[in-house]
Amino acid sequence: MVTVEIVLLAMVAAFLGLRLYSVLGKRTGHEQEPVARPAIDERQPASVRQPVGSREGLSPAPVIDSPLADSAAQSGLRSIANADRTFDPALFLEGAKSAYGMILEAYWKGDKEQLRFLCDDDVYESFVEAIDARNANGETLENRLVRIDEARIVDASYDHPMARISVRFDADIAALTRDANGAIIGGSLTDAVETHDVWTFFRDVKSGDRNWKLDETDAV
Repeated sequence: MVTVEIVLLAMVAAFLGLRLYSVLGKRTGHEQEPVARPAIDERQPASVRQPVGSREGLSPAPVIDSPLADSAAQSGLRSIANADRTFDPALFLEGAKSAYGMILEAYWKGDKEQLRFLCDDDVYESFVEAIDARNANGETLENRLVRIDEARIVDASYDHPMARISVRFDADIAALTRDANGAIIGGSLTDAVETHDVWTFFRDVKSGDRNWKLDETDAV
């Protein structure tokens, strides 16, 4: 009888053990997975490296070596980028091409208001003088910018706070001039003429004005 009782008690204990495992040994789906943490080496304190050439709190200036610019302009572009961290040579060049077309169109049409917005005082005055002389003679222009074959940055400089960038434009322009009676006195709209200009734009990078203005024009 003693042997039977021992066997029965063993069976009860085994049964209770299985019940406990069924409750405690299974996950409910809400348990947090253990997170493996790297061993902490107290001999090596953490360190943060500051980029070379940067100041605390400022990101390093972009390094520019633009394929859209001559080698003579690279140093100036880097100086401008140091002063204005939003400066992008490719975006500037796209804007310069747009300005080239807009300024030519305004000059041909005699739009002084548009020229006033896009040009520096000296360039504006030279355009106005030519427009007034043309109007005095009763002449009109029917010019058209056919295409810009190439636009390339040939020079750049930064003299705090002024940035200056020179762009060479190689373009084809169809030019026609009429007199007061509407007769053609020069040019043709069917034969485009190759033109080569170097225009210099400037901007105060420390001002809130993001627009570049035409500061100088030269024919090549």
